[in-house]
Amino acid sequence: MRYAVRRADLRAVADTRRRLRDQLRQWGVPALTDTAELLATEIVTNALQHTGGGAVLTATLSGGPARRLRVEVHDSAGRRPQPRPPGGARPSDEATSGRGLMLVEALADTWGVQARGAGKVVWFEIAATAA
Repeated sequence: MRYAVRRADLRAVADTRRRLRDQLRQWGVPALTDTAELLATEIVTNALQHTGGGAVLTATLSGGPARRLRVEVHDSAGRRPQPRPPGGARPSDEATSGRGLMLVEALADTWGVQARGAGKVVWFEIAATAA
């Protein structure tokens, strides 16, 4: 699955979730939907809010007995997101942002950031067996 989101089009985030949900059903792994939608929403929204450009989401499901869902969000900004360090300042209860990468770190089996072209890719993986 591949889906491009235009710059500052935060309404497209809901469409991204719908497309991902539909694709997971087609792949036969609907149990991954809640976690995958939440994490994809976080990294797509970060790309749109913090880079000034658009983003491209891709989702793939590996084959074999150890199937894994991999979701990548590519944007055009080279600045890498930084998760809060362990024991670092947490967002206040009233804060409306600052928890996205904490969620990714807590719920994904693995995740990371890689330079790609003039920008970067933020990605996560979830084991299909975890569903």
